[in-house]
Amino acid sequence: MKVRAVVLEGIGDICLRDIEVPGTLEPADNEVRIAIKTVGICGSDVHYYKHGRIGDFVVNEPMVLGHEAAGVVTAVGAKVAQLKVGDRVCMEPGIPDFGSQETLAGHYNLDPSVRFWATPPIHGCLTPEVVHPAALTYKLPDNVSFAEGAMVEPLAIGVYAAAKAKIEPGDVAVVAGAGTIGMMIAFSALAAGCSEVIVSDMAKAKLDLIADRPGIVTVDLNHQKLTDVVAAHTAGRGADVFFEASGSPHAFDNMMDVIRPAGRAVLVGMPQDRAPLDVVALEVKEVTVTGIFRYANVWDRTLALLGSGKIDLKPMISGSYPFDESVAAFERAAQQNPSDVKIQITF
Repeated sequence: MKVRAVVLEGIGDICLRDIEVPGTLEPADNEVRIAIKTVGICGSDVHYYKHGRIGDFVVNEPMVLGHEAAGVVTAVGAKVAQLKVGDRVCMEPGIPDFGSQETLAGHYNLDPSVRFWATPPIHGCLTPEVVHPAALTYKLPDNVSFAEGAMVEPLAIGVYAAAKAKIEPGDVAVVAGAGTIGMMIAFSALAAGCSEVIVSDMAKAKLDLIADRPGIVTVDLNHQKLTDVVAAHTAGRGADVFFEASGSPHAFDNMMDVIRPAGRAVLVGMPQDRAPLDVVALEVKEVTVTGIFRYANVWDRTLALLGSGKIDLKPMISGSYPFDESVAAFERAAQQNPSDVKIQITF
């Protein structure tokens, strides 16, 4: 079928045009059709736009962008019972093989054949209408706007990271990196029970956006040493949890210096180059290290958390552009202005 969409043609080349994509807008028995209302521009969208690839995922042909979305159900399949026409929803963008070993074990984010919106060669959702599995489509709480609903996807990464960290009430956490994902992790860690979250970055404008949030301590790496700040806030013992969310290999330079003995580290950012890790310190301190890839089994909890009002994402939405001005929206997102967190496109 042919749809109007935001299409990445190649490196630095994006346009709004009609494009032929697989499928139909008639939902199957277990699917729903959704009129898209808001789509957020993710860092991965920008990376594909600027570089044409992320690791082994390479854009070899025109691809529709976008995977952070909210909208309204306009049609339901014959076997869909939990949703109805008119429901306000957001969508989990990865469609796994429900028969794979990873999916059956509960790790559907690790399914090698998962079809994730706007990950080559799968088209994204920056188009007026999409059809999606009902099982991966969730009703928005009444107090959650479409703009906030489109933020559930990055927030789910934070909630998943916090769950992986096995946070206990009163823990002190460090988040290396104050980008969108770093912020989502910080908010999620506080909601999970951390008494303090120490967030470090070299972008002061980003730190300033969250500096007044209760429980957050910011560290400007241009003028402060993370090790000194962590020591001051933990009586020299070290943080209970360390989240790496910057994607910089330099974040590992002092990672082991700021984690307490028997602490935990959760790796979220993906360095382009090999990252150094002090294995001896890891062994001597018995630090538990894990990585995460996207998220699994947290979408409903993320929505509940957002609906509860414990996390306010509205200040994180830096700009909104109509669909017809999508190219301008991407041009702004690609500038990576220090004060911008999330740029969105509306329909």
